[in-house]
Amino acid sequence: SKDKTIKIWELFSGKRVKTLTGHKKHVTSVVVSPNGKYIISGSNDKTVKVWQLTTGELIQTLKGHTFYVLSVAISPDSNYVVSSSFDRVIKVWELSTGKLVRTIKGHKKEIGSVAISSDNKYIVSGSNDKTIKIWDLTSGELINTIEASKKQITLVSFSPDGKYIINGSNDKSINVWDVSTGTLVRTLEGHTFYVLSVVISPDSKYVVSGSFDKDVKLWDFSTGTLIKTFEGHKKEVNSVAFSPDNKYVISGSSDKTIK
Repeated sequence: SKDKTIKIWELFSGKRVKTLTGHKKHVTSVVVSPNGKYIISGSNDKTVKVWQLTTGELIQTLKGHTFYVLSVAISPDSNYVVSSSFDRVIKVWELSTGKLVRTIKGHKKEIGSVAISSDNKYIVSGSNDKTIKIWDLTSGELINTIEASKKQITLVSFSPDGKYIINGSNDKSINVWDVSTGTLVRTLEGHTFYVLSVVISPDSKYVVSGSFDKDVKLWDFSTGTLIKTFEGHKKEVNSVAFSPDNKYVISGSSDKTIK
């Protein structure tokens, strides 16, 4: 949150379990490691922090970015943390030691979003330079550049099978791309303002998106058809997620609520 904290909640009761404090500025991004042991957070204080999920203990602080950290991701094998920043670079860190493995350069503007493929092979990044780039996680080599939008890319993520990339943009649309060819598969249109968050469900059947228009939208991934619009937030929806069992959609908003 902008209040500099991370909060852990019990999903079904809505009970707050724990509040993590330590960042000195806005917390911009959080992820939970696939092994369920760690929380990774990025902040406008230029740091990435690693926390123990069960106790809330701060394990380590990763320093190296020279400007706001905008996005963090963790590899499916829980070995690496990837971060992107307003400083236009991507950093790859070893989770167990906090060691900086490499710095990846190539974007011309701030990098608002990063994600890692399910096979641990690739990083995808989306930038305000209007491009999506695919990188080799191990070597840092640039694999492909997709000229993705006429406006800034707000968020990127891989499909669970790693075959597709999905992105949100300030042009109000959501695009689906073929990873192997870099070609546009389909465009999802319906939001009336910037798309701030988008993710594919664990079973790859659905897409959920959140927008500056205050709405959450559910889409059919295979056809791009809009299934449902969820209204209720009073301000922009900054983050959306599916529960692992595909039954629930979770949204976070600048109205200070999670639904």
